[in-house]
Amino acid sequence: MGAKRPEAKLVKAADMMIARRADTRARADFATWKMIAKLNGASSLSAEAQDFLTSYGAHLKEMSDGEATEATIQLMYKTYYAQMGGVGAPPEVRTGPSEPVTDNVTAFRRPPPAEPKGPAVASRTKQLPVALIFACLAVVYVGIRYFWR
Repeated sequence: MGAKRPEAKLVKAADMMIARRADTRARADFATWKMIAKLNGASSLSAEAQDFLTSYGAHLKEMSDGEATEATIQLMYKTYYAQMGGVGAPPEVRTGPSEPVTDNVTAFRRPPPAEPKGPAVASRTKQLPVALIFACLAVVYVGIRYFWR
């Protein structure tokens, strides 16, 4: 009997590792999918992702945003746990967030246009390389003429 006891701990440890990976994946996938949906790209998501977002919308009609998010993540977690090879009911990995979930997605804003440089600055920066190139060509020309004599 003593030999079975450590074996049970190994299975539980493996299941906890699967559970942590499934929970992390569920939270990351849901945040990504929710952001894509906010940016009007939900049609490009997989059928599984669209199903989870649909269930999120159904939960959202019944409860607050934070509760609906956590309920959808728990549903995704159970699905991922089974897909990853977890045995039995998925163990509880962590409780819900202590603070309400807030989105950090901001609308795209173009940066302000750069201030145009004055014509004096632009012409001065262009004159230096041109003058340098001309001086180098003059040196090369004089050098060729000198060595050909």
